[in-house]
Amino acid sequence: MTSAHARLNEARLEAIIRAAMEAIIVVDETQHVVIFNPMAERVFGYSASEAIGAPLERFMPERYRAGHRGHVEQFGTTGVSDRRMGGQRRLFGLRANGQEFPVEASISQIPDGNGKLYTVMLRDISERVQAEQALYASREELRLLSGSIQAAREQEKARLARELHDDLGQQLTALKLDITILEDELLARTDHGLLLSHVQGMFSLLDTTVLAVRRIAADLRPPILDDLGLEPSIEWLVEDFSQRYAIPVMASLEAGSFDFAPDAATAVFRIVQEGLTNIARHANATSVELSLRHDERGFVVRLVDDGRGCSTHQSPARNSFGLLGVRERVHLLGGTLQIVSAPDAGFQLTVVLPMLALKATTRVDVQ
Repeated sequence: MTSAHARLNEARLEAIIRAAMEAIIVVDETQHVVIFNPMAERVFGYSASEAIGAPLERFMPERYRAGHRGHVEQFGTTGVSDRRMGGQRRLFGLRANGQEFPVEASISQIPDGNGKLYTVMLRDISERVQAEQALYASREELRLLSGSIQAAREQEKARLARELHDDLGQQLTALKLDITILEDELLARTDHGLLLSHVQGMFSLLDTTVLAVRRIAADLRPPILDDLGLEPSIEWLVEDFSQRYAIPVMASLEAGSFDFAPDAATAVFRIVQEGLTNIARHANATSVELSLRHDERGFVVRLVDDGRGCSTHQSPARNSFGLLGVRERVHLLGGTLQIVSAPDAGFQLTVVLPMLALKATTRVDVQ
């Protein structure tokens, strides 16, 4: 190659480096800067004349300098031409004014006479990181809002259940007593057969109404959950589910010895309830297995059916608002949710909750 061609290639390379949208810093084997492009000047706040000849360490926070120096030295012995820097860690640069900022970086090496040159390409990702942080904060705010909404719903359900049971239930019971007295009076006479028939029909309708009110109140907030605790309430839920949908449930419950916080017990109850409701609505199952136990992972809720399942391309947690509610409750308790399903292979829901989040001494507002 002629010297003219070499100069032309150098000029082209210099033009590319100057026009690059990334900050480009080239250092020699002693890790001193030999090239500092205009984007690097804008990003770091140094002029090229200030940067050239300076150690690369000047452009990074002090706590990263020793590790970075060793990284470059090790990279020089690998023979690899280029590599992303940082791996899973986030890297930071240091501006002339002392401000730290997050960067993405890659490094490459080329031979230069008897030594090597290292080219570091950096991109300032401050705006992206700020957007990620804003998005994360927004998600956390939405989760907190979801938790407060769930708490408000539980409180409203409890209020409505009490009113149905105490007020409307008592009034219906009193009305039933009055109709019973009227029925007895009519039975003592022989000339009121048609009226007696109507009264007996009213009596039957009233019995049905009382049962409906009790069922609605229990669905809103089963009194047994507050009176006897989690395990008896789950037993009631399983029995009610089996009777209502004619689907047998094999239950293994080992929660009786654990002292649950009231709102944590509510969360576990609702998780099981939503899981069973999802099975009743979508699974077309003929049997269900439910287990509650605690092991080295924490408190484990496992619900399995033999229904139609769904494909891996369908996300049941996204398609079902009930399962979305389960996911939010699990998140608020610091637990994990796993859903395994396949077409015609049933559906399996596994929730693992940390024990500390469930203890009666710990307040977790997840109702």
